[in-house]
Amino acid sequence: MKLQTQNSKPASDLVRGLGPIAAISVNVGNIIGTGIFLKARVMTCNVGTPARVIAVWIAAGLLALAGALTYAELTTLRPHAGAEYVITRDAYGKVWGFLNGWSQILISRTASAAALSVGFAIFLNDLTHQALNRVYFEITLPGGHHLPFGTLQVAALVTLTVTTLINCAAVSVSGYVASFITVLKVLLVLGVGIGAFFYQDGSWAHFAMANVGGKCEGVVVTGGGFSGFAAAMLGALWAYDGWNNVSYVAGEVKRPERNLPLALISSMFIVMSLYVLVNVSYYFVLSPTQVAGVSSASSVAAEATMRVLGPLAVSLIAAIMMLSSWGSLQTSILGTARIPFAMARDGLFFKSLARVSSKNCVPVISLAVQAVWAGVLILSGSFDQLTDFAIFAFWLFYGMVTASVFIFRRREPDAERPYRTWGYPVVPAVFVLVTIYLIGFTIKNAPLQSLIGLVIIASGLPVYWYFLRRSKRK
Repeated sequence: MKLQTQNSKPASDLVRGLGPIAAISVNVGNIIGTGIFLKARVMTCNVGTPARVIAVWIAAGLLALAGALTYAELTTLRPHAGAEYVITRDAYGKVWGFLNGWSQILISRTASAAALSVGFAIFLNDLTHQALNRVYFEITLPGGHHLPFGTLQVAALVTLTVTTLINCAAVSVSGYVASFITVLKVLLVLGVGIGAFFYQDGSWAHFAMANVGGKCEGVVVTGGGFSGFAAAMLGALWAYDGWNNVSYVAGEVKRPERNLPLALISSMFIVMSLYVLVNVSYYFVLSPTQVAGVSSASSVAAEATMRVLGPLAVSLIAAIMMLSSWGSLQTSILGTARIPFAMARDGLFFKSLARVSSKNCVPVISLAVQAVWAGVLILSGSFDQLTDFAIFAFWLFYGMVTASVFIFRRREPDAERPYRTWGYPVVPAVFVLVTIYLIGFTIKNAPLQSLIGLVIIASGLPVYWYFLRRSKRK
């Protein structure tokens, strides 16, 4: 392994090994997780009718597409590893770039990796008829805090470890794995969507109905109107999250001037089409009241598929969700490791994280550290809470990165731009304005979580100052 710095040409560096199919798969595979199977119920409870739910899915997809259109310009302008960090750094200064990377390493993406690993283990447990529940006990820590531990946690840790090892191979191998998993996920989601239309008791009349009497167990219902639409949007945007994942591996995409815009934009159209198809199929099989009344321990997808296939649906949906979780985990680990790698190259993180393996040309130390921290979160059981706190950080930096297109257009008017944002300046402006609204909505409805999210972001400041002083002494 050889240490590399931002201003030197290392003998061993990242290589551009991801072709267009792999780049698209990195995005699609990361977006399609479990949200498409889980969020229809929450959205129905907040907006009431199938037409409004479909409208929310389309609106959320168009908003993510506006972000993707803007990121397409920004990533081709800065086609580097951890591009989102690099863009924030160059637009707003090193401190903001560091805080963006810090929040993603500490909570946003590592907590998501922990949740996906545990999700995979839970769905494997369902598929094997609760076989992973046979060994279970609690570890009591000082202060009375209890940590669950058993076969389920071991399965999650093994999943995380194996997936990390796969990503330690050459990036082209990770790209092939991502492509294979993504094709399977797309085919299975298509199967769920199309298969529902063979249900003999399905009815298009459901689309003229509204939720009346659905229990909405465990759902915080905002009361309809703009608040209900915004609450449903947050659910849909959670399902679309990951639309920018390819930006983290921008430094490893072949012909980035062509393939980065292709991956960002085409992936959104693929996922939007799938999401609308699947939700239409839900309401063909179930009425809005039945969707809203689905048990919180189940999913709308499982209930709809149960009507079509009977008991076989339980195993089928568990297998699909297990595959979806693992696919998202694989592409998430691939992208996230490039963030501390890019920060370390700037001297703003541990220098060992900037090392690239001489054999496979991937940041293996960054991958290992990321896996260790995600493993700690798995054992702590706190990843769900951290993911809730991360919502504020997610959208704050999405908005900042997107808004940077205006800064670069003014600051670097003559820079080569292989792709220019379609609909500029309206498209990025709409994304930024809606992001500001969603941040305000989150602060209003979850002030404590938003405050904790802000504190977590700010906790990176002393770490930044430490590494900044250390780099200046060299």
